[in-house]
Amino acid sequence: MLFRPADLAAIAAGEVTVAFRRWKRPMAKAGGTQHTPVGVIAFEAVDRVGDITAADARRAGFAEPADAWAALRDREGDLYRITLRLAGPDPRIALREDAALTEADRAEIAARLARLDRASTHGPWTEATLRAIAAGPGTRAADLAAGFGRERLAFKADVRKLKALGLTESLEVGYRLSPRGRAYLEG
Repeated sequence: MLFRPADLAAIAAGEVTVAFRRWKRPMAKAGGTQHTPVGVIAFEAVDRVGDITAADARRAGFAEPADAWAALRDREGDLYRITLRLAGPDPRIALREDAALTEADRAEIAARLARLDRASTHGPWTEATLRAIAAGPGTRAADLAAGFGRERLAFKADVRKLKALGLTESLEVGYRLSPRGRAYLEG
């Protein structure tokens, strides 16, 4: 699920505990989580509903139901109410700051990168991608992808795998290596 920065801030503050989406099929599930810039959001319930009540509109950060409906005006599909909360900080943040890599850490990272390379349909990519990000922090994903002859969205999905290992972090535009990623490449 995508959240606007203002909505994320309100979720983090506990002011927003409900979100509405129009989907052809549910794109979140109860018990699921999502990593966001403000932390991990937990989805407590995902219910198909017929309308937006005044109470739910307020829980979603809207003054009234009409405002919530207006935010959904360009969307198609059934109406879903997602009950959510901030579950805690994003564990990837602490991981990416941990640059004191032991030999065991380096071996584990190398093994996980090798698994990603083996599972790839386009061949080994992890080290080249890390080096490209290191060489051009803040480079647009589309430009990095083009340098590899890849589609932007598929490339971004791969970079998210590196982010999950704590090796990269997203910028307003592009990426950079995290302290952990730099330590790994320099090791």
